[in-house]
Amino acid sequence: MTRPLQSIPRTRPPVVEQSGLLVCAPLRLEARAVRRGLHGTAAAVVATGYGPRRAAARAATLGPLSFGALAIAGTGGGLTDDLVPGDLVVATEVSDGQTVTPIPSAPLLAGELRRAGLRVRTGRVVTVDHLFRPGQRDRLAADGAIAVDMESAELIKAARGRPVAVVRAISDTPGRPLLRPAALGGGLAALRSLRAAGPALRRWAAAAGERQVLLAGPRSFCAGVERAIEIVERALEIGGKPVYVRKQIVHNTRVVGELEDRGAVFVDELDQVPDGATVAFSAHGVSPMVRAEASRRGLAVIDATCPLVSKVHAEARRFAADGYTVALIGHEGHEEVEGTLGEAPDTTVLVQTPQDVAKLRPRDSERVAYLMQTTLSVDEAAEVSSALRERFPAVRAPGSDDICYATTNRQAAVRAVAAESDLVLVAGSANSSNSVRLVETCERAGTPAHLIDGAADIQLGWLTGVSTIGLTAGASAPPAVVEEIISALSGLGPLSVSERVTTTESIRFGLPKEVRQ
Repeated sequence: MTRPLQSIPRTRPPVVEQSGLLVCAPLRLEARAVRRGLHGTAAAVVATGYGPRRAAARAATLGPLSFGALAIAGTGGGLTDDLVPGDLVVATEVSDGQTVTPIPSAPLLAGELRRAGLRVRTGRVVTVDHLFRPGQRDRLAADGAIAVDMESAELIKAARGRPVAVVRAISDTPGRPLLRPAALGGGLAALRSLRAAGPALRRWAAAAGERQVLLAGPRSFCAGVERAIEIVERALEIGGKPVYVRKQIVHNTRVVGELEDRGAVFVDELDQVPDGATVAFSAHGVSPMVRAEASRRGLAVIDATCPLVSKVHAEARRFAADGYTVALIGHEGHEEVEGTLGEAPDTTVLVQTPQDVAKLRPRDSERVAYLMQTTLSVDEAAEVSSALRERFPAVRAPGSDDICYATTNRQAAVRAVAAESDLVLVAGSANSSNSVRLVETCERAGTPAHLIDGAADIQLGWLTGVSTIGLTAGASAPPAVVEEIISALSGLGPLSVSERVTTTESIRFGLPKEVRQ
């Protein structure tokens, strides 16, 4: 049987049920700083005592109490040169040198702290039983730790399966060790950061609770994206680095960053590519003018254009050759649209809305055709194409749907999930058209939705009062991002995960001859 938090001695403020937050701070100064940051919040802040022995004893008494979430907050020592006094370290795991305890919700709390304007690092925190000895910092850092303390590994045992967070404000670093005059300033900076962390801790605790996640299927990478990424990876394996890529190979910051780490160099235009170098064209395609420039420069081109985008380019050339005015339904400035417009710039006109259709003045109203950007919302495209058919009854449509199968499938899947969810999270980057369309699809269905690059982008306020979360990923977002989001949400309380599959995809595209082995 558990005892209520109100049984903590009256020297500490009582907790009410809507918060259920218990904060453990080793020293009274640390507890006072956290308490001031939590001003107006119903939370219990307990000074547990300094060192692992006192922490272990206090954890044994706190564990049976009734609380919803446990936060451990205090100062700590930095182990890496990029940390400075006052930085906050949010532990992704805590180790006592033998046992490692993961803390899944760390990305959520870290993101909230960063949005508050604080300097935050995430990583392993190690609990030791004594102050630093010669060489100890280097050994711990070499093992992957970024901060050290003397209590967290013991205090974390009080959580007993409940949501837990560990926040350490850096008071000393390799360049500013303890027992130096500069350490006083570092300690004051750390206490100020602990106080500033209070509101984020409050939101973290308010977001804790039992939930279910509904996964939309299909989600994440499509065949065109997988092909484009594989092309760059194989080009690096065959020819070595660097391999230049015009524009982002696909619209996802994670994918681009990982390929950069392997030796890909992303450029905006070909004039940034050295003569004779290897350059890959992105999955979104390029205009004939870009191809001609690459040929003139003697660049070794590997074309990663999605075959479904290439199909739209071919249709644009065919319609233009037959004397049609081509209405391209798409979004101005998108790379795919720019490439398609370049196929027949004199006879192709971008139309984004029904109002654009009303302004269209073709040379021959009987010879009008339309094409579509492959990543449009199905509903959005239907609205504009209907306006074209109404104004130009003889309008020619593409031979088959221009909106790609992956875009259509993901929109249908997220629509099914949105119908059962309080909130939908869409993994994808802000410049990913198909990902943005997934958010719009949910909102059109009446369900709030947010586009996130990863778990750290989830604002904890979105989750308060939410029991069912829909989760999907745009066609350019890696499957690993979805797994990381689920892991982070699991750190807020019991989580059940189920999948809603509306169709199964089996399409694969072949690779260009330049990277076949």
